[in-house]
Amino acid sequence: MREEIIITKKVAKKGDDGYKIVSARMKDELIACLDDLSVQTNRSRNELINLLLENAVKIVKIKD
Repeated sequence: MREEIIITKKVAKKGDDGYKIVSARMKDELIACLDDLSVQTNRSRNELINLLLENAVKIVKIKD
């Protein structure tokens, strides 16, 4: 069963704090998908990555 991650469109707001910078290598296709989502949701690529990861870590199941 596949779960959905729902992201709403962003209302302009700036000044968030408390973040650390990390670097990750990604394939061009994944970046293109993120950029498409960015346009559709009016959110930055960085914000989308954070939203997606915050939701993904909640649904991860670890198998032995």
